Amino acid sequence: MKRGIIILLSVCVLTTVAYFTASKWAIRHETLTFFDKARNRPVEVDVAVRRDKEMQANAGMLTLPVAILNHGNTVKFTEYSFLANVFAARGYMAISIQHDLDSDAPLVTKQGELYVGRLPVYQRGVENIKFAIAQLKKIQPNSDYDHLTMVGHSNGGDISMYFAKMNPDEVKKVVTLDNLRVPFMTDGKFKILSFRSQDAVFKPDPGVVPDDDICEKLGITVVNTGAQHTDMSDRGPDTLKTKIQGLLDKFLDDDSKLAPVDGKPKILEQPEQQSRAEPQGNVAQYTPSVN
Repeated sequence: MKRGIIILLSVCVLTTVAYFTASKWAIRHETLTFFDKARNRPVEVDVAVRRDKEMQANAGMLTLPVAILNHGNTVKFTEYSFLANVFAARGYMAISIQHDLDSDAPLVTKQGELYVGRLPVYQRGVENIKFAIAQLKKIQPNSDYDHLTMVGHSNGGDISMYFAKMNPDEVKKVVTLDNLRVPFMTDGKFKILSFRSQDAVFKPDPGVVPDDDICEKLGITVVNTGAQHTDMSDRGPDTLKTKIQGLLDKFLDDDSKLAPVDGKPKILEQPEQQSRAEPQGNVAQYTPSVN
């Protein structure tokens, strides 16, 4: 079984490398800043899209599927290009949103409260997403904003799951990277892929991740990466990011073995432990915070 999983991961890596060699050059990133007058708040977004698909959408030849990417606490919205590029390469419009401002109160933990006191943060995230979509509809109307793929790391994963909980009819898929507070949706309305860490500090609250039987029944795919919680962004090691890219690419293919048409997922065991990359630039100064 373990050997088969390693083979699967290897195939995903090779497929992803070949895929991005052919298409990454065509991906356009653009940072836009909108201002929400009602909340007196700027909302900054990074849009990643393939140029050829964007041209076809502008000509009315197709409708771009949309993925919304939500960052983790203390991580910038631009630090998930390894995910945005997967979606863009497949023809999505990937929208990464900056949820936190320097003027916002720091993220805190309040034991005994719903989502340990994070509900206002998730509600703010939902408002940011709704506002950004409303603005982007004016710029790129030929995109499917009614069937979103929600993606997020840590606190951003919780925002993604909370958005899906509040707006289930607007969501097609949910992808989380180690969300810790908001329980998975278990009504089977959409497929869920979640990459989990093996971290001594960052652990999900009880009830967040369903047990294996529920996951198998409802089409929830859980991938135990063996990685550190804070590695699941552009700051992480290339080996981890490449494997996540490969498995995400397979998940987005509805005919793949990872996300089969009948909805029964394959629960992947922990792959071989990967060594962590040496920090570069100012990454060495990064101090993990509770998400």
